[in-house]
Amino acid sequence: MLKHTRVSDPELYQLVEAELTRQERNIEMIASESTAPLDVMELTGSVFTNKTLEGYPGGRYQAGSEIADQVERLACERAKALFGAEHANIQSYSGSTANYTVFASILEVGDKILSMDLDQGGHLTHGSPANWTSKMYNHVFYGCNKETEQIDYDALEETAHREKPKLIICGASSYPRLIDYERIGKIAADVGAYSMCDMAHVAGLVAAKVIPSPFPYMDFVSSSTTKTFCSARSGMVFCKEKYAKILDRGTFPGCLGSIQLNTMAAKCWSFKYAATQEFHDTMVQVVKNSQHLAKALQERGFRVVSGGSDNHLNVVDLRGKGVTGKQMQIALDKAGITVNKQMIPYDPQKPWITSGMRIGTTSITQRGLREPEIDVIADIIDKVTNAPEDEANIAACRKQAMDLISGFPLYPAGSFDD
Repeated sequence: MLKHTRVSDPELYQLVEAELTRQERNIEMIASESTAPLDVMELTGSVFTNKTLEGYPGGRYQAGSEIADQVERLACERAKALFGAEHANIQSYSGSTANYTVFASILEVGDKILSMDLDQGGHLTHGSPANWTSKMYNHVFYGCNKETEQIDYDALEETAHREKPKLIICGASSYPRLIDYERIGKIAADVGAYSMCDMAHVAGLVAAKVIPSPFPYMDFVSSSTTKTFCSARSGMVFCKEKYAKILDRGTFPGCLGSIQLNTMAAKCWSFKYAATQEFHDTMVQVVKNSQHLAKALQERGFRVVSGGSDNHLNVVDLRGKGVTGKQMQIALDKAGITVNKQMIPYDPQKPWITSGMRIGTTSITQRGLREPEIDVIADIIDKVTNAPEDEANIAACRKQAMDLISGFPLYPAGSFDD
């Protein structure tokens, strides 16, 4: 691995080696992470990284674009076929920039956006005061029903009719349930708003047709290409054909500059891979593992937000265990399980402390873990929760975690041999 960097910059090479070792030895359960296939890593490091290009196929601002045009066209055709989309733009650099391109395409400064509140499961780019978009647009929010901890669609509809937003966003970063895209799309149409789904967290599940698709009901669909899609760190946006020209213009030159042809090539490969039976079977197991984890944790006395999961993640309320999300993030990391602290709906704690944690199953499923291994993981989590400050307990849990994950290689043996 990195045979040239090993010689030219040993210090940096050692850091890469250390990160590979960390990933190999940890049970990775951060819901926004997945393991990139070797093909994706090859392509992101390919000669396509040398080429600067702006514009679209057939109308570039630089010469030497003939091959790049073929790559982008092929990627877009594969993306549309995979998701059943009318138009695809894959120039975005990330899920966040994918969202920004939609905003740049259809909104003016001061326009009103209705989206899911961050502490209810939404995303920073959907209107958090910490994000620059909050200074550009007028944001109003919807959230979850306090009893069910699922989206309160009646309240969403009432807010939409009262506030008359120009854009309604659905999709979330820590919401474990299915979303009624059809109803939200109808609400948007009723109030004269554009509809947009940020499917970043569930794109792989949608591609594999494991969960319902937002495409029939949304004007725009944005996404990152990591998380459940398991590809390069990049983004993509789709829309109805009638919005194709304004989306493309809003993307370039409206929001972005030159394209990243290397990650575009990696996404092109992933659009093909995501249509395979192998990917479908992996995504089916991702959901099975997530649902089994919810049940296993409940059996051990944990309260799972909303009572379970329909996708790749669970949000766990830790108040009944007498620990915070921050405590568990630190303790579990020491024990070899990587999760992140997470606010729960109507969380009394501060965002940097939190009452909950978010646990995802994509990465471990890619490594081959199934329901029996999920039970072991639930046991380890329970043991850590019962004594998060006990060093002997943490050490014993780390050994158990290491013993478990060592049987499931991150990559096949010899993948990085020179």
